[in-house]
Amino acid sequence: MFRLDWDLVAVWGFKIGFVLLVLVGAWVFSSWIRAALKRGTNRAHFDPTLSAFFANLAKWAILTIAVITSLEVFNIQPASFAAVIAALGLAIGLAFQGTLSNIASGVLLLIFRPFKVGDSVVVAGQAGIVNEIDLFTTALDTADGRRVIVPNAQIAGAVIDNQSHHPRRRAEVLVNVSASSPVEATRKALETAAREAIDQAGGLELPPPEVTMTDFGRASVQWAVRVWAPREILGAVRMRMLETAKRELDEAGVRISGR
Repeated sequence: MFRLDWDLVAVWGFKIGFVLLVLVGAWVFSSWIRAALKRGTNRAHFDPTLSAFFANLAKWAILTIAVITSLEVFNIQPASFAAVIAALGLAIGLAFQGTLSNIASGVLLLIFRPFKVGDSVVVAGQAGIVNEIDLFTTALDTADGRRVIVPNAQIAGAVIDNQSHHPRRRAEVLVNVSASSPVEATRKALETAAREAIDQAGGLELPPPEVTMTDFGRASVQWAVRVWAPREILGAVRMRMLETAKRELDEAGVRISGR
């Protein structure tokens, strides 16, 4: 008849309980360390991109140590798995090639830093503000309040449009008017729009604004109004150009044409 060895149950129960306590404690402690590192580096004005990376790295390092400690409680030496891990290396690499590619791409993004946390970017067909760059993914916050998670491999292998790299950008408005509209009246109305974008919306005097005829056809003529502005107010400057151009063209009797 089977007899339960209570001494063995007590020993293994203690080991299992200790391991669970270690793992739960490590998870709580690593999360606290991660948050503390992010707060400390932010107060020290450390780069937000590297701040988040090192905070996540510290968290996973603590969890790794906890797992190794747990194995040793059961008298399992991690070194004994070396041969098995080496034998399964190829299979694991093939199974997780997408994940490994994301990790490699994440490392490249952190080293070469084509963008950083807080930049406005267009990557892998997604536009938004960079919230976090992790080893696996990059998180973007879109203008309409969505969080978009993009795998790093898709970013590293595609064109990266960093819209925040330079402190100033050019706002451009394209206007199509009737081909019969007077050229000088149209130019004057659009120059007024450019001047108002500088005087009232915060556009820059240098480089100077441009009002240029860019194309014409049998039915319409296309004009471009270009004003440079600090990147933070680019949208406001462009909106003022649109509003003023419409008002000035109407007052000058210039008929706006379809494309």
